[in-house]
Amino acid sequence: MANLRVADIAGARSFYTDFLGLSTEEFNMGWVARYTSPDTGVNIQLVTQDASATEDAVVSVRTDNVEAAYAEAAKLGYEIVLPLTTEPWGVRRFFVRAPDGNVINIVAHGD
Repeated sequence: MANLRVADIAGARSFYTDFLGLSTEEFNMGWVARYTSPDTGVNIQLVTQDASATEDAVVSVRTDNVEAAYAEAAKLGYEIVLPLTTEPWGVRRFFVRAPDGNVINIVAHGD
């Protein structure tokens, strides 16, 4: 899912919810919020600045096995931007830099 950098989530919200129809707010933590279309399931995340990483990810990729993904990224020699971390809000994730320079958030949600 795309992580769109915004200066202010509240100020950007109506464009995405009203105009684009991503009207379901799945969560809003103040620095990141996810909006989803109730019809299609398409979603985006608005991010002001990541709460624990020094760089922002351009996309988030959900996985069922974040430990295996982390081991594979390390084995392949990709730059780990944020080490494997269990965040206070319940996700386990790491950031990896793609060869093109983009930072990707690889995340597992605790269910």
